[in-house]
Amino acid sequence: MKGLRLIAPGDRLSVLCLGAHSDDIEIGAGATVLSLLGRGVRLDVHWCVLSAAGEREGEARASAAEFLSEAASVRVETMNFRDGFFPEQGEQIKGWFETLKERVRPDLILTHRSEDAHQDHRQVSRLTWNTFRDHFILEYEIPKWDGDLGQPNFYAPVSARALERKIDLLISRFGSQRSKQWFDPEVFRGLARLRGMECRAPEGYAEAFVARKLALG
Repeated sequence: MKGLRLIAPGDRLSVLCLGAHSDDIEIGAGATVLSLLGRGVRLDVHWCVLSAAGEREGEARASAAEFLSEAASVRVETMNFRDGFFPEQGEQIKGWFETLKERVRPDLILTHRSEDAHQDHRQVSRLTWNTFRDHFILEYEIPKWDGDLGQPNFYAPVSARALERKIDLLISRFGSQRSKQWFDPEVFRGLARLRGMECRAPEGYAEAFVARKLALG
């Protein structure tokens, strides 16, 4: 399969990253972001975490700072919507999305997969599409107990170096999550290896996404 390059080294790309919880963006798309930066792409990143209160806010901001240390520009937003209750807070979250679209003009949006088993993730995905109807949106995946991984149709091969950096930052920056059985280096590495095999990635690893609407220029 011939790979299509989204952007060349030295080019500039505006990226909106959306995550329901403090570690979601990093798990779903962290190695993709690091690989783009490693290739010399100049990223302008708007990084939004909708549920980040107390300790989780500190983790979110510290992690974003390290993941995006080489970005051309960075803006991080953290909100305090109640974890696990996003559908019940739909009006308030919808209002926040309406203000967000007045502040950003992204070339690429990274958000949750619409069929994710977690209700907060699905709500963020739904409102992403509801708000940004004429944008390039990639839906990332997150492994979890629910066993809800689907069949992606968009692959981003990543370097082994970027993957290891992603895993190191996840484990070091999200101490509140280390006791969870699924929050494990081998889970993250194993999923990346599986997706890398599926797309025959040059270094054996990839992150996978669902792309519901694409335009080939």
